[in-house]
Amino acid sequence: MSLNFQNRNGASANRMLLIVLLVVSLVMATVYSREGESGPLHAIQGAVGSIAAPLKFVGASASSGMSDAQDALTDASADDATLSQLREQNAELRELVAQTEEYRQEVERLEGLLDLKESSGAEGIGGRIIGRNTDAWNQTVTIDVGTSSGVSTGLTVMGPNGVIGQVVSAQASSSTVRLLSDPRSGAAALIQSSRAEGVVRGSLDGLLYLENIDSDVQVSVGDVVLTSGLGGSYTRGLLIGTVVKIEGAQNDASRRIVVSPNDAATSLEEVLVVTSASESSSDSSSSSQSKSSSSTGGAQ
Repeated sequence: MSLNFQNRNGASANRMLLIVLLVVSLVMATVYSREGESGPLHAIQGAVGSIAAPLKFVGASASSGMSDAQDALTDASADDATLSQLREQNAELRELVAQTEEYRQEVERLEGLLDLKESSGAEGIGGRIIGRNTDAWNQTVTIDVGTSSGVSTGLTVMGPNGVIGQVVSAQASSSTVRLLSDPRSGAAALIQSSRAEGVVRGSLDGLLYLENIDSDVQVSVGDVVLTSGLGGSYTRGLLIGTVVKIEGAQNDASRRIVVSPNDAATSLEEVLVVTSASESSSDSSSSSQSKSSSSTGGAQ
C-alpha cells in the first residue's frame, strides 16, 4: 500500500509542476509580446544571446576547420602526385645529361684518334677496348676488331697519345693486345734528342724501362722516347713516352732509365691499330709533342 501511495503522490506532484510551468510560460509570453525593446525579458534574451554567441562561433569554426582540413588533404594528395611526376622528369633529365656527357667525351676521344692519324701520318683501324686482364704477369686488353676488319698479329696499337702495345692474337671480330707495360713486352726504341737506341721493356710495377743505352750517352729527365722500328716489332717513329727518372750516373753500366708511357692503357676506351705510318710525319709530330711537353713543364 505504501508503495502505491508514493507513486500516486509522485504523479500528482509532476502534474502540478507541469501546470505551473505552462502558466509561467504563458505569462512570460504575454508580457514579452506587450513590453517594449527595453523591457526586462528582452534584456534577458540579449544577455543569453551574448553568452551563447562564442559557442556558436566555436561550432562554426570547427565545422569550417573540418572543411578546410579536408580540402588541404585533397591538395596534399594533388601535390604528392605533382611532386612524383616532377621527380620522374628530373630523373629522366639527369639520365639525358649523363648520356649527353658520355657522347661528348666519346667524341673528344675519337677526335684525339683522328688528330693522331693526321699528326703522325699513321693509318689504321679504330677499335674499342671490351676487356682487360689486370694480372701483373699478363697485362693484356681485348679489342672489338679482328681479322674481318684487317687486324693481324704483330700490329702496333696506339692510344691518342702514344703506343700502348701490340696485337698478339687476332680472331674474326676481336683481338688480344699485349700492353707495352707487360713484363714480357719489349720494343726497340730510341731517344729522340740523341737518337741513341735501346729497348723499352715492361715490368710488374707497370713502369717502362729503357735498357741497352750506351753508358756514355747523356740522358735527361723529359727526353722523348720513340719506337725505332728495328726488328720490325713496332712501327717506327711512334711516341712511347718520356723519361721520368734515371737510376745511376752517366757512364754507369748499371744505369736504369725509367720511362712513363704517354697513354695509360687502364684508362683508354678507344684505340688505333696501326697498319702503316709515315716515318717523317711521325718524327715531326713527336718532336712537336716534345716541345709542347717542355713548354708545359716550363710553365709549371
